[in-house]
Order: sequence, then structure tokens, then C-alpha cells
Amino acid sequence: MFENQPKGLYALALANTGERFGYYTMIAVFALFLRANFGLEPGTAGLIYSSFLMLVYFLPVIGGLLADIFGYGKMVTVGIMIMFLGYVALSVPLGGGDTAFWAMVGALLLISAGTGLFKGNLQVMVGNLYDDPRYSDRRDAAFSIFYMAINIGAMFAPAAATAITNRFLTKAGLIYKADIPALAHQYLDGTITADNTSKLQDLMSQMPGISDMDLTAFSNYYIEHLSSAYNMGFAVACVSLIVSIIIYMATRSWFRHADVTAKQQAKNENYVELTPKQTKDRIVALCLVFAVVIFFWMAFHQNGQSLTWFARDYTTATCGGWLKIGFNIWALALIAISIYTLFATFQSETKKARLISGIVTLAFWGGVYAIFAHMDAIINIFPQQFQQFNPFFVVALTPVSMAIFSWLAGKKSDKHPGGMEPSAPKKISIGMFVAAVGYLIMVLASKGQASPAELAGTVSPDPVVPGYLISTYLVLTFAELLLSPMGISFVTKVAPPKYKGLMMGLWFAATAVGNYLSSIPGLLWDKVPLWANWAILMGLCVLAGLIMLAMMKKIEAATK
Repeated sequence: MFENQPKGLYALALANTGERFGYYTMIAVFALFLRANFGLEPGTAGLIYSSFLMLVYFLPVIGGLLADIFGYGKMVTVGIMIMFLGYVALSVPLGGGDTAFWAMVGALLLISAGTGLFKGNLQVMVGNLYDDPRYSDRRDAAFSIFYMAINIGAMFAPAAATAITNRFLTKAGLIYKADIPALAHQYLDGTITADNTSKLQDLMSQMPGISDMDLTAFSNYYIEHLSSAYNMGFAVACVSLIVSIIIYMATRSWFRHADVTAKQQAKNENYVELTPKQTKDRIVALCLVFAVVIFFWMAFHQNGQSLTWFARDYTTATCGGWLKIGFNIWALALIAISIYTLFATFQSETKKARLISGIVTLAFWGGVYAIFAHMDAIINIFPQQFQQFNPFFVVALTPVSMAIFSWLAGKKSDKHPGGMEPSAPKKISIGMFVAAVGYLIMVLASKGQASPAELAGTVSPDPVVPGYLISTYLVLTFAELLLSPMGISFVTKVAPPKYKGLMMGLWFAATAVGNYLSSIPGLLWDKVPLWANWAILMGLCVLAGLIMLAMMKKIEAATK
């Protein structure tokens, strides 16, 4: 898996890991921050969240156009600096007034613009490393590794956000209760019912450091300190960006040769330019793929909003038994690493290396058991903690998916002289159907539950076990591994050299449209039965998979 890869891959991957850790720490609590700090309705919070994601993934189009002219490395450097300014602005607690709201909007615009310059162009440089014939057959594996590195940062992000939230709430004499923010805003707005007033009074009595406070003071106090705790979570991104820029600058010599535009490549005597027809066919094929993946990202990026709201309102706030190990980030880290050492136990070239790998694997599993044994019988869980399962599954399952694809590639026959590994477009199609299964699980989880409108800001009296959401994240991860790293690899391989930056930008633009459309479940959240949200997403995934299958021959013919 890691053999015969250029070291520039690891430099760029680690630089991206730091940036993604900060971004996903912010994303883990951003929708919760919008509702807690500003008292926004689910639809409004979801629209802001989705609009931000849309900008983050649309602005790489402009970043790619600029990079095709001025160079990829320059745009990456400028982008990371602009992002840093945005995260600094977002981390300043300003309260819940109009000034704070528009300051937040300005910060989000800076983060979006910086990400637009950074994200796509870094990945184009990764792809350029594999234009070298020595490494060309390792491109798909490289992007799987690169994608895994992204998710290492993302895996620790929810835990970091949760730890910071807990720390600052504890200092204020508070504990987290999912329904307090909505009830507090209802009380301050004068829209609360008598039953909910009694519930808020009961919740206030559970706070360890609160005494002699009326409900008005408590509501303001809780909102202020919870929102400030979220602000401190946003500040983590500032630190992680500093780490990223240090890695990027210190290792630049490892990938400097990949920071080359088509105009610079044309000076190479071995450069072969595509014909106008080839260029057109490839662009059309890529645009067809972009159109389909919109539906995947619409469904996938529910993790920061509707799936997190389901975690908050419809899932038990405690966990026991073997499932609780999933809410300890260090146990998850040991499990993820043990997957790689387990593979090394069977794949290492020498007996000694296999033995050492086996011993290390057992040691990691022993560490997991020790963590489990010292956990409380029942633990409290936060809604954002569920977001760590997707990146954990990506990191843990990447070697499994690569092994499967490698095995299929080796299954050669007269009918399949190149092996049986599906092409990137076929993997994308399969991924859409797999994503539909993920939302089928959510439909089953929602059976018999009251609608969000019926709950009116409170939590379900009969919440489901965490296993439903964990299973959904597992299935969605299978879909993601079939679609995202393979799609990025496909773009860098097929894109005409003159338009590499633009084509990578359009891949993210498709993601941006999907992110914006991900606001639809938020807008429908308190207007339709709970199960209907998931059924809509499931149906769209099936439809997109069928469309991809129908276009398969045209796409594959254009990219040969």
C-alpha cells in the first residue's frame, strides 16, 4: 500500500491533514453553534451551514483558474493565510447580536476563499506527481492514502470539539444538555409553553455550579458560555493551520517538480498535447460525472446537520456495552492503526517483520481492551461525537478497500485482460446505491418517532440506541470510499493538461451544489415526518446510480 510512492505524497497529505483537522473541528459544532448562539430555526441554520459548504467547495473553481495561470503552489500558500484570518475572526466570542452575526459571515467568506485557493490546487499537485511514468500505476492507491490522511485529521476533530466544549462548560459550572439552548431561547423570546418552562427549571437544577439564578439569568448564562465554548473549538483551526504551513514549507523540495502548469509542461520535449476532440470528449465525460456526484454530496453532508440533529434529539445521550468504545477517540485510533499492522502481519516480506507486526497488533488490541475495562459502565455522549465515526471508518477501511481492488485487478482473463477491478465511473455508480442503503437504515431508525415539529425543541421520550447512526455512518463510508478518492483520482488522470486546475475546481463545484442542496432536509426538518427526510435522500441516491449506469459507456469511451 505504502510502497513505491513518491515522498511528495506524504508531505502534501500531512499538510492537508492539519488543515482538515481544524476545518472538521469547526464543522463538528458549527450547526449547533448557529442554533445555540443565535437561536436560529433548523431550516435557517441548515441553510447557512449548507451555503458555507457550497462556497467552500465552489470557490476551488476560481482557485483552479488562477492556479492554471499563476501556479498551484502560490495559490496554496495564499489560501492557507486567508483561511487563518477567517478562523481567527470566527473564534472571537461576540455574543448573539447583529454585529456578531455579520462578523461570522465575514469570517466564513474568508475561510471559503482561502479553502478555494488551497484545497483543489494541493490535490492537483498530488496528481502531477503521478504523471511520472514510474508512479503512474499507483495513482488510485495514492489518492486512497491521501484521502485516508484527510480523515485522520477529521477523525480527531469531533473529540477535540467535545473536549473543548466540556472544559469551558465545566469551568462555568455547567454540563451539556441538548435541549437547553432551544428552551432557553424560547424562554427569552416569550414563546415557551408551561410544560417546557417546567422542564427548563428542572434542567437548571441539574447544573452543578448554578445557584440563586432565575430562569432569565440562567438562559442568558447558558447560551453565552456554550456559544463561547464553541468559539474556542473554532480557535483550534488556527493552531492546526500553523502546523500545516510549517509542514508544507519544510518539505517543499519533495514536491516542487509537481508544482507545474500546462504551459510549463509544454516546454518538455516529451509533452503530448491532446487533440481538440479528445479535449472536448474528456471535458464532457468529466461533466457527466460531476452532475451525478451532486446527489451523493447532498446525501453525504447531512453529518453536520440533520444527522447531528437526529443524534441530539432522537438518540440516547448515554451508551453502554461494547458500543461505548466507539466514543473514546484513543480506542478508535488504536483500532485503526491495528488494521494496518494486521495487514503487515500477513503481507510483510520477512518472517521477522510478520512476527513483529503480529505482536504489535495484539498489543494494540490489548490497549483497546484496557481502555474499555476502565470506562464507566454507562457513559454520556455528545451529538457531535457521532461525526468521528465516518473518518474513523475511512482510515480503518482504506487498506481493506485497496486490498479488494488490488485483488480484483489481478483477476485477469480473456474477457477481462486488464483485470476485474471496476473503472472509476463504475465505482461511483455502485457508491450511489450503497449510500441509499445507509438512508434505508435511517428510515428504519425513525419508525414510530414523533416528528421534529411535534417535539417542539425537546428531545424524543423514546430515543433509539446509537447503533443506528453508527451503522449509517459505516454504510455511507463504504459509499464514500467508492466515490470520493476514486473520483479525485479520475479527474487528475482524465483532465486535459491545460485545464487541470479548472477541472479539479469543477469537481469541487459539483460538491458545492450538493452541499447547498443538503440544506433541503434542514428546511423540511420540522415540516414533514422524520422518516420522509431519509426516504427522499435514499430515492435520490438510487436515481443518481441509475443515471450513472445509463451514461457508463459514453463516459468510459471518452476517457480511454
